[in-house]
Amino acid sequence: MKIPIFLTPFLLCLFISLVQAQTPKCDIQDDGSTLKVFHIFSQCSPFKPSKPMSWEESVLNLQAKDQARMQYFSSLVARKSVVPIASARQIIQSPTYIVKAKFGTPPQTLLLALDTSSDAAWIPCSGCVGCSTSKPFAPIKSTSFRNVSCGSPHCKQVPNPTCGGSACAFNFTYGSSSIAASVVQDTLTLATDPIPGYTFGCVNKTTGSSAPQQGLLGLGRGPLSLLSQSQNLYKSTFSYCLPSFKSINFSGSLRLGPVYQPKRIKYTPLLRNPRRSSLYYVNLVAIKVGRKIVDIPPAALAFNPTTGAGTIFDSGTVFTRLAEPVYTAVRNEFRRRVGPKLPVTTLGGFDTCYNVPIVVPTITFLFSGMNVTLPPDNIVIHSTAGSTTCLAMAGAPDNVNSVLNVIANMQQQNHRVLFDVPNSRIGIARELCT
Repeated sequence: MKIPIFLTPFLLCLFISLVQAQTPKCDIQDDGSTLKVFHIFSQCSPFKPSKPMSWEESVLNLQAKDQARMQYFSSLVARKSVVPIASARQIIQSPTYIVKAKFGTPPQTLLLALDTSSDAAWIPCSGCVGCSTSKPFAPIKSTSFRNVSCGSPHCKQVPNPTCGGSACAFNFTYGSSSIAASVVQDTLTLATDPIPGYTFGCVNKTTGSSAPQQGLLGLGRGPLSLLSQSQNLYKSTFSYCLPSFKSINFSGSLRLGPVYQPKRIKYTPLLRNPRRSSLYYVNLVAIKVGRKIVDIPPAALAFNPTTGAGTIFDSGTVFTRLAEPVYTAVRNEFRRRVGPKLPVTTLGGFDTCYNVPIVVPTITFLFSGMNVTLPPDNIVIHSTAGSTTCLAMAGAPDNVNSVLNVIANMQQQNHRVLFDVPNSRIGIARELCT
């Protein structure tokens, strides 16, 4: 069919606008105290896989990182000492979401993974042995850089501190990697906010293959976290809206400080566990699938500081993990609602997948003072071809006897999650982040 010549410019404009709509906006500048949040698989991320992965490969890749993170959480539970976790203590971090941060004077831009269950920031520095990043931080180019001395209180707050000469250093493990870092201070700039004298780890050496290329920004509650070090500026308050990893334009945001936080939002109290002081515990009372409150043993949801049991919000776990009796009850009711006669298949750690179209029942988390009903996009994942649908939650891995329920970032996507530490509460409101 020949297209009338007068329509050609119109169709060309339409084509260009469609292409532009699908082109990620990677050069958006951070503004005020708000930072853009990118998914690690985003077109804007330099850490996206070099080769296109199939849907199954990407899901299994993310699952494998979750397995390691659950082992880390389980190791915290098993530890009987009353030492609070702090300062990147053997954290295994699945760097799902990243933000831009600037270090030094003049500022050098780096990408940091968001982690609500870790405290200290750490970044690869020039001369690092084993670091795979192509753009490490160069301390020699910063006029405001300085080492932290062994006698500094900050030196006592890092894990396994050592003193070679007068400068403080520390070692920690990260998955299968061991990392050595110096404790240093420099100006950290987030969006347009400079934070002088920020204490962080300058990574000098890594071994193994699991240390991520980018640095890490700890949003926990410990002494070296962003909240503690920017107390005067941000009043220990922040919120984020995490974009879906399916979207082209990854325009999530990290909003720092009490200003411009949502006014209409439901809250649940934060619980403090002195043995795991960085983690954001909340009181999960019950879970509904459809209209039915599932039958869960109360002990499987109860907060117990001694054993570490309870429920946390975590930005680094991808798919919500529930203690075995909790997950079994939720999964069985989900299967019953979908259709007990439909054949169920598995994919990696997901044990409730369907190869036929299904109607997805709602799942509601009932917290103290706040109910959160998840839409289908937060409950299931679909293959690219749409032929497979899986419940995007799982029980604890077979090799982890976990008593911890983790509300992960897949279930938080397209919600504004507000951490209000001074008032000891977490707020959640629906918000389209993408």
